Amino acid sequence: MKLWRSPLAWTFLASVVLLAGVGGWLLTDPATSRSDALKTGGLAGGAIVALYALWLNDRRRRVEERRQDIERQRHELESQRAELDRERVADERFAKSVELLGHAADQVRVGAMHALAGLARSRAEYTQTVLDVLCSYLRRPFDISPSSEPATDGEEPSPDPERERELTVRLTAQRLIAELLPARDAEGAAYDLDLTSATLEYFDLSGKLVGGLLLRHATLRSSTNLSGCRFTGRVYFTAAGTGSSRLVGNFRCRGTVFESHAWFSGTSFAETADFTDTTFAGKTTFKDAKFAKDAGFSGAVASCDLDLRRTRFEGQTDLRFSVLPEAVSLYNTRVRSEKDVQLPAGWELEELRDGEARIVSAAGA
Repeated sequence: MKLWRSPLAWTFLASVVLLAGVGGWLLTDPATSRSDALKTGGLAGGAIVALYALWLNDRRRRVEERRQDIERQRHELESQRAELDRERVADERFAKSVELLGHAADQVRVGAMHALAGLARSRAEYTQTVLDVLCSYLRRPFDISPSSEPATDGEEPSPDPERERELTVRLTAQRLIAELLPARDAEGAAYDLDLTSATLEYFDLSGKLVGGLLLRHATLRSSTNLSGCRFTGRVYFTAAGTGSSRLVGNFRCRGTVFESHAWFSGTSFAETADFTDTTFAGKTTFKDAKFAKDAGFSGAVASCDLDLRRTRFEGQTDLRFSVLPEAVSLYNTRVRSEKDVQLPAGWELEELRDGEARIVSAAGA
């Protein structure tokens, strides 16, 4: 830089000029001594130097701020690039895992499911998508019945090894779904499950928070446990059925909360169904449902419309709801006369032929 362009040189020159000018002007005054004139001129010149120092300090501050801003922007760009890299890796990992779900080897499919679950745990935005994929796998057709080969010497038919391996994979999918769902009282998102027409065995979501649940036309084998769940969305069991498979297929739904619709229309309960202390906060229907064994609703709360039209109870029946809505549909609701039937106040049994009885409201009897 040329000397005449230097701010320091101009500051020094201005300071000297001001010192000489002020000092010379004051020396023309006889009342001012030479020392006072030089002191005042020095102060004037020093003020110029002080102003330059302030300007220089402000310039350094602005330069430092710009440097910090550039550094912050650089860090943000690096963070964005790292996040994009993580997203790219996650997308590739997701795509590869989904592809491996179609692999012929059952252990590879199990590994793919664990990879998807790990992705959902590390990146919450993938949780609903991973749950959708696992549910989609469970919606694949699957014959869970025993081998059709005839038994010999009175022995039970031997299970099909290929079917057993596929069942292991499906049980893994069910377990991972339950693990990915938050606890009942957790804060945050409630995830939806679509298991329409799925074949499930030992399905257990006990104590979990679920959004909506679709189990239309599903097959529920062995035990199904929804006790302690909280469903914030609509739940549909329309035309679903429980079966015994290799173990008794009890349906446990104790202390469960249905905050919205609970649709059990046409559902077939092959074994004991337990709805003790369950809360039905939205519209609820068991229209055309069939309970082949015992059914318990003791302490249940139904605070909205309850539809029991054409519901059949074949076993011991306890319908002592602790709370019932004004609108309860009881058209052709039937029980077995020889079974122990417990009814809430205001309901009565009307005997029919063939050992059946119909539940009617005392007010409308």
